[in-house]
Amino acid sequence: MTPSSRNSISFIIPAYNCAETVGETVESIFNGNFSAGDEAILINDCSSDNTAEVLSALQAQYPAIRILNHRVNKGTAAASRNTGIEQSNNDLIFCLDADNVLVPDSVPKLTEHLLATKADAAAFGEMHVFNHATRAINYKWIFRAEITLADALAGFIWPGPSGNYLFTKQSWLKAGRYFEPTLLNQTIDSWAFGISQLGTGSKMVTLPETYYLHRNGIQSHYVREYERGNQSLAALVALLPFLELLHERDVEYIMGRRGRMVWYSNLAQRPLHLKNGALGRSGTSVNFWKERPPLPPLTRRIVLKAKSLISAFISPAS
Repeated sequence: MTPSSRNSISFIIPAYNCAETVGETVESIFNGNFSAGDEAILINDCSSDNTAEVLSALQAQYPAIRILNHRVNKGTAAASRNTGIEQSNNDLIFCLDADNVLVPDSVPKLTEHLLATKADAAAFGEMHVFNHATRAINYKWIFRAEITLADALAGFIWPGPSGNYLFTKQSWLKAGRYFEPTLLNQTIDSWAFGISQLGTGSKMVTLPETYYLHRNGIQSHYVREYERGNQSLAALVALLPFLELLHERDVEYIMGRRGRMVWYSNLAQRPLHLKNGALGRSGTSVNFWKERPPLPPLTRRIVLKAKSLISAFISPAS
């Protein structure tokens, strides 16, 4: 393997029924984030819409794209990521969801940060969440400069839950790859992989004052799977190999009647403690939702009159 390939990136994009969004995602890769020696691998998980046609058109526009196709639908982004990484040619991997968007010229800076800090994984310092237009940000997550296993078990504001960050192929192997076996509720596959990276000793850092754009409000994999099965039971599978790192009382909590069905969703309120006494800290969230503008005077009078009539109708007669 040549020295350049050790610093080159394989962008991995799982693609399932993402015809409406994947074009913007791919364009953001080639807008100042793709360097000589890089590759973009898109994995079509037997989409039922016209994703295949969109991917072919993108490949014609960007010849550096490679398209892989699952013969059967594997039903999880984890499986597509593993397929792409298995077929990748580079030592650095950037997994990017097919509905998210990179900021121009941001990935080269992130690569420099990973190499300078000798980290195994590097994420942007912030995640900016939007619904439709990338200029209209609803809220943002601000991550800590370095993420430990204790931090990851103290809440959800760290790069793992979103899964869109840069890491070495060696850290993927050491973590045991993405967890693929079929589980009810696959919403935590990215979280589980991040936990496995940290649990096996990978160093995870973030680059302050940088960000990527995370799309919300569509039928993403997370939205589709959220109510299938119990998240705490699914997450326990990822945590089982690392139970010896947890404090005994927390092992009893997540395995016992009181906590086994709720410990994952309650991490922000009830963090898990490591056996060495370390108690981590989650990142912070900043809300950009603006207050609803006041109604025009005429509309306001109509609304108030309607409320008055409804109130009079449902109130008991005097």
